[in-house]
Amino acid sequence: MKTALVFGASGQIGMPLLDRLRDDGWRVHAVSREPRAEQPGLIWWPGELPGFALPGPGPDGPLLPALQADVIFSCGPLDLFAQWYARSGAAAPRVIAFGSTSIEVKRGSADAEERDLVARLREAERTLFETAAARGAAVTVLRPTLVYGSARDRNLSRIAQVAQRFGRIVLPRDATGLRQPVHAHDLADAAFRCIDAAATFGRTYALPGGETLAYRDMVARVLAALEPPPRLHEVPSPVFNLVLVLAHAAGFALDFNEAAVARMRSDLVFDPADAQRDFGYAPRNFRPVAAMFPSPE
Repeated sequence: MKTALVFGASGQIGMPLLDRLRDDGWRVHAVSREPRAEQPGLIWWPGELPGFALPGPGPDGPLLPALQADVIFSCGPLDLFAQWYARSGAAAPRVIAFGSTSIEVKRGSADAEERDLVARLREAERTLFETAAARGAAVTVLRPTLVYGSARDRNLSRIAQVAQRFGRIVLPRDATGLRQPVHAHDLADAAFRCIDAAATFGRTYALPGGETLAYRDMVARVLAALEPPPRLHEVPSPVFNLVLVLAHAAGFALDFNEAAVARMRSDLVFDPADAQRDFGYAPRNFRPVAAMFPSPE
């Protein structure tokens, strides 16, 4: 029986990945901050990165996992996983980790925190590939676009919550930049398909969704999926900027900065051709339903 170690196992990508592995007969060790009950073929370990350790000897304490996994998956923050992987001495021959297309999208951002994120993602990828090469392991890094589908994402679910709370959402009229939202289950499927796909060893892949649409159309579909459907108001950019200032003053949308507003006008499009060729990546079109989004706060 093959064994997998999954970080970020209770997250929006991790949970469907656990199901896929167990359905295929894998023995899965899953790491989560919160203790969970074991299930057939699934053992939960409490802990978080980068300090997580399974019982076992190590030069600085129990850093080397006693577990000999065939594959290690990371479905959480890439920088923390890379730190753990470099320290742990884990000898799994296969590593599949999720990064983010933010490494490209936010490069050169006017926002210092976003530039810092890009730097951390780049360093994490470098650490993973260098560490794996030294251990003779094969690494694949998957970079999703806008993730949705589990009511736990930080983008479309947040839009849905605001819209439900106020009964409306406001966008600038020129919010026409192209987007490719991707369902969390399609990402879990992609990670599973990569396991034995030799063409993916030592490579990174952008994972967009199956449909490309304008930002305002993406938001409109989210609103149409909700009950009752909130209204979409499109206003001139100066009016939108004033609305945003007022929202910030009231304590709302504080993380929605000028860089995020500028990106609504920009095309953030990625080519799935390499993923399609190398491991049969086939994401679904964007067809949101209410169950994919959280209830209003």
